Amino acid sequence: MMYDQTRAQQPAGQTRSTAERRTPGPEPLLPSSERDKIALRLGHALNSFTDTPREALEEAESAYDEATAQLVNVLAERRRVLRAGWEEQDPATRSDELRHALREYREITRRLLQL
Repeated sequence: MMYDQTRAQQPAGQTRSTAERRTPGPEPLLPSSERDKIALRLGHALNSFTDTPREALEEAESAYDEATAQLVNVLAERRRVLRAGWEEQDPATRSDELRHALREYREITRRLLQL
């Protein structure tokens, strides 16, 4: 077992939480409030399945539809903003902005492929 010097040097009760240790990743596509609402609806559907299976499935389908609709809207807006940023740029003089746009397209496309 290795000795953790950084942790040992911290005052008692001040160890970093799991969230603080994580490296920051990309921002979620949907705001947390919207994700929470959809998750609650899905959870309700799962919990009510035994008593009302058909209604539970309809609620789960509705939560799915809401999530996909919001994702489509967010992705369309992100595409609009990205395109507006590079569409009017002269490639010869604005290669940094174009490179940034390319990275953004790459990042969002990779995230979509991991779903």
